[in-house]
Amino acid sequence: MKKLSCALLALFSATIVTAQSDKGWTNLFDGKTFNGWKKITGTAEYKIEDGAIVGITVPNSPNTFLVTEKDYGDFVLELEVKIEDTTSNSGIQFRSHYDPKLNNGKGRVFGYQFELDPSSRRWTGGVYDEARRDWLYPLSLNPAAQDAFKPGEFNKVRVECIGNNIRTWVNGKAAAYVVDTVDKSGFIALQVHSINKAELEGKRIHWRNIRIKTGDLKPEPFAKGVYVANYIPNSLATYEKSDGWKLLFDGKTTNGWVGAYKTSFPAKGWEIKDGTLTVQSSAGAESTNGGDIVTKEQYSAFDLSFDFKLTAGANSGVKYFVTLSEKNSGSAIGLEYQVLDDTLHPDAKLGRDGNRTMASLYDLIKADKQKRFIHQPGQWNTGRVVVLPNNHVVHYLNGVKVLEYDRGSAAFRELVALSKYKVWKNFGEAPKGHILIQDHGNEVSFRSIKIKELK
Repeated sequence: MKKLSCALLALFSATIVTAQSDKGWTNLFDGKTFNGWKKITGTAEYKIEDGAIVGITVPNSPNTFLVTEKDYGDFVLELEVKIEDTTSNSGIQFRSHYDPKLNNGKGRVFGYQFELDPSSRRWTGGVYDEARRDWLYPLSLNPAAQDAFKPGEFNKVRVECIGNNIRTWVNGKAAAYVVDTVDKSGFIALQVHSINKAELEGKRIHWRNIRIKTGDLKPEPFAKGVYVANYIPNSLATYEKSDGWKLLFDGKTTNGWVGAYKTSFPAKGWEIKDGTLTVQSSAGAESTNGGDIVTKEQYSAFDLSFDFKLTAGANSGVKYFVTLSEKNSGSAIGLEYQVLDDTLHPDAKLGRDGNRTMASLYDLIKADKQKRFIHQPGQWNTGRVVVLPNNHVVHYLNGVKVLEYDRGSAAFRELVALSKYKVWKNFGEAPKGHILIQDHGNEVSFRSIKIKELK
């Protein structure tokens, strides 16, 4: 009798805990019917098996979506998803929309997407902007989360949208962090991706235990050290501030900057307007108008992020470990993240094997980038340079890693010996230096310049 009482007490306690943990949550899928959902834009099949929604790929169909009949603004969404193999690609739309007039009247879904990617790229948990801006947060920005998703088994995913903050988790691992203002609300949808090969027909994606919470929302603790893709210009989220990030440009003033080899900011050649810092055109003459500008502070190990916008045919650069000791007559000397219009500027064809193209380590290492991740003149790009305390350096372009090297290594010194920098002793190996934005005589704009010192 005593054992039975203990068992009943344990069962009662477990029931209370479950009820408390489920408080405020609403099931979006009852496990039996498609009540509250509708299919749009494609012909892929959705069926219900063993309490899960199963999406099945079909040929000759655009992306197909099973969407909620309701829209949601601020919420926390949780569900489990399984992709049976590593060849399928899928996604979960949120704060998304449908326009029946798009795509030649066939209709199109657009908006935020939680990426489901079991391929070797491993970008599950990243944030994509379906049919609009492309990638907002490739998961290459957070390598620590790239192994969280397990193909062939159910994985728990979480999407948190509170105000302008969008955060994702995969199996409890913090994945992506986006700050954006484009969509405040919209539907949630399950995607079956279009296929372009016959052997991909019949691939299956499973979703189950889909639930949402819309009231009494409190941000879940998020792992420290995750890069934030912040699309509000010249701003830092509270999380970024607590994680050690600082703005190098406040969008209004030249505070923190001076001209290279000068004691003050250039009196001409640079303009601050509408939250952008612009080096003005002077017919392509290098450092003859306003000249380069440098940070007053020097940095040794850091994470540097910046937005840049080219005009057609423009050339500029962001340099680091600039010591100003060389007293060079042109641009100050330093390791350079190349900022260039690869299509129109002749420098793209100079150097060796493309090592003077956009995002390259100028004259040393070519950036390995896909065309889809290059935003053309007139559009904003995001550059990023990470220098770890062990002198390992990584360049990113629009969230994708394009090169890496070890500063001061034998391989690095061999590259320097083949470059224009061979005339400077110990080039690029200073223990610390300034950040520099180059005046190369072409109009280029910058904003959202931020840095985090790494210990």
